[in-house]
Amino acid sequence: MTTTRLHQYINAPCDAVYRTLIDAYAVKAWKVPDGMTSHVHEFDPREGGLFRVSLTYEAPGGTGKTSAQTDTYHGRFAELVPGERIVEVMEFETADPAMAGEMTVSYTLTAADGGTDLLAVHDNVPPGVAPDDNELGWRMALGKLAQLVETGHAPGPQ
Repeated sequence: MTTTRLHQYINAPCDAVYRTLIDAYAVKAWKVPDGMTSHVHEFDPREGGLFRVSLTYEAPGGTGKTSAQTDTYHGRFAELVPGERIVEVMEFETADPAMAGEMTVSYTLTAADGGTDLLAVHDNVPPGVAPDDNELGWRMALGKLAQLVETGHAPGPQ
């Protein structure tokens, strides 16, 4: 099991970043690496609330953890501190033991330089996930998050 730790500065207040992190429509837009699409099946942002998300490769060559081209994960919100911290506990839906196991993703928001320093920590990444690939996917996603919040274009119900 490995850990991925990333920092992202977002030129917006902590409350705006927090709201985007717990909005299902925004999650669909930002929490997806380049070359994939996202489908949010379930998303109940309250402590103990459940979520389920599928990420599907756009190109036929991508290999999914759940099916041929899709990674599906489900989990729960373990901690929600408005404007400060979010902790999610999740796991891939997979038959592959190298991809199995409960992971924790935490976001810590700190006011800095007129915006927000976001620390994202992905703990207990399964051994079948290459650390460099996981870091790249998270960098892409956090870049999308920053752009979404900074431009004020968080999507709404569709």
